Amino acid sequence: MTAAHAVEPAPARAPESSGLPRGLGWLYVVGGVIGFAGSFALTLEKLQKLANPGYVPTCSINPIISCGSVMDSAQAAVVGFPNPLIGVASFPVVVTAGVVVLAGFRPPRWFWLGMQLGTTLAVAFIHWLVVQSLYEIGALCPYCMIVWIVTIPLFWYTTLTSAAASPSARRCASSTAWCSWCGIW
Repeated sequence: MTAAHAVEPAPARAPESSGLPRGLGWLYVVGGVIGFAGSFALTLEKLQKLANPGYVPTCSINPIISCGSVMDSAQAAVVGFPNPLIGVASFPVVVTAGVVVLAGFRPPRWFWLGMQLGTTLAVAFIHWLVVQSLYEIGALCPYCMIVWIVTIPLFWYTTLTSAAASPSARRCASSTAWCSWCGIW
């Protein structure tokens, strides 16, 4: 071939960004894995307890830190099946959302509305469970507390991301971004 007919390779392009913070993707992946692990461990403990009513869960340390007391309460199955199954079903969705955000995918608005609805319901539910654990049951479940701790930043950062996508809410999000660490502390 002559030099006039040589094919030159196209210039390499940088991968396109989704416009979403990579930290949000990592929060979803890490938080989702931790939340799933807590929910799954609690589900296994519940299955052991159902198979053997005398079983003492490994997370029952003393009368205050006791998964067994929480598992035996009516609040442990408020929707008709064990609450940890909600986390076993939901946290993989959070992990998947984190992976697609890290891959550069920009999800449509309906997806973020769904994530916002899910995390809002989750944070409302865990706050109800915290109150029930402290004031009605009188015991704390370590695996439950792991899920509670993970859910709050997932809700907070989902809310900030959703608000930043709305022009009218962008001002509010930028004025409250300084306290975004409050959700973690």
